[in-house]
This record gives sequence, C-alpha cells and structure tokens, in this order.
Amino acid sequence: MDVMGKSAIVTGGGTGVGRATSLKLAKLGCNVLVNYSRSQTQAEETVAEIEKLGVKAIAWKADVSNDADCKAMVQGAVETFGQLHLLINNAGTTRFIRDFKLDEVKDEDWDQVLNVNLKGPFLCARAARDPINEAGGGVIINVASSSGINAVGSSIPYCASKAALINLNTSLARVLAPKIRVNAVAPSFIDGDWLKKGFGKNYAKLKAANEERTVLGKVSTPDDVADAILSLITGSDLVTGQVLVCDGGRSLAP
Repeated sequence: MDVMGKSAIVTGGGTGVGRATSLKLAKLGCNVLVNYSRSQTQAEETVAEIEKLGVKAIAWKADVSNDADCKAMVQGAVETFGQLHLLINNAGTTRFIRDFKLDEVKDEDWDQVLNVNLKGPFLCARAARDPINEAGGGVIINVASSSGINAVGSSIPYCASKAALINLNTSLARVLAPKIRVNAVAPSFIDGDWLKKGFGKNYAKLKAANEERTVLGKVSTPDDVADAILSLITGSDLVTGQVLVCDGGRSLAP
C-alpha cells in the first residue's frame, strides 16, 4: 500500500514505538492522528515534528478502552483528514510483577491490562471499520509482543493480554476482509523509556542479558519495530492475519 496522501491513527502515538511509527508514516506523506491518554506533551511534540514534514497531524486524547472515546477519535480523524486508511493499535500498558509472585497480581491489574491491551484494539478496529471501507480499504496493525507467544514478559496479565491480541488479530483479519488487511508485530525487549522506567536499576543488566540471547546480538529499538510495522503496510497486499516477530532472533536461540 502506498501511504502517500493517506491518513492514519496511531494509538499511543506520542512515545516509543508509536512516536517512531507516526514519524515514519509522515515521512512517507501520510497524515497522522497521534493518540494519547496521558502523554499530551509528547503527543503535541510529535505532531509538531510531523507538521514540519508537510503533512497534516493532530494530537487526540482518548482512552482506547472506552467505546465512546474510540468512536469520537475515529470521527475526529475523518473530519480532520477527510478519510481514514490506517489504524495502528499501539497503545499498551502493564504492571511489572515477577511471574512467580502470583499473590501480587490484583483484580485491577487484570482489568486495566486487558482493557487497554485487548479490548482497546477491538474497540478501535470496530470504530475504524466503516470509515476505512468507505475510503476503499486499508490496513490495521496490532502491536502485540513475543510475550504473547512465549509467555515471558513484564507480568502474567501482560503476557495473557498479548496472546489474546494475537488471537484477535486472526479473527479481525478474517472478518474485516477483503478490504481491510490486519496483521500484527510481536517485538521482544525494546530499548526505550518504557522498560527503563519499569525495570529501574535492573534495566542495563536485563538489556545485556537479552542481547546475549539474540542471534543478532542486539535488542530492538522503537525505530526497528516501526520499520516492521511499515513493512506490513507498504509491502505485499496479500499478507493478512500474520504475526511478524521482531526480536533480533531471540526466539531462535538455544
């Protein structure tokens, strides 16, 4: 798909992978709605950078786990850009809990993680379906995680939410065809502020350990994951329902 002149929504678009994806889309001539829930300053800074590239952009506050917010966000994109062609479901959350500490997992952890990481992509996809179809078709990308495949991650609720998102990806690819392609990327350890904040003083040690376990000798950056997302958008128009693992080959290591 050629994204020149097209329009996209990137949830969680002001930071990390979302920011990198928003900027890469803009550099290809795509208008971008940069969604945020808390990171208003970062979202507005991302919009300012996008506008310097000569395309339209808007920062939009929305809770992706709220159906009314999702519908209003999609409507806002259509009113701002005229049409909607792309949805990147990138917004995510977790709580860092060692997997053996079962008693530390609270009901509210399950509710928050599943609402944002699983319910959110469903609500956004449902809201975007008709506008994307009316625009002649497009692409939805779900940002999953290798945690949803190997059950190793920041917490059990997070791993479970990403496994369910991969299942949802398959369902959406089937029911939204033939006009909308739906694919997912599944990164592993990402070198960025999210994990730095989550792991704190253990971050450098954990990053080094992950680098040692990858066959390519490095972990992903937000730009690496954004490149994987773009490849599923701008590549073959016959790829749908797939999960692209972006982990430096960690899953191949013995």
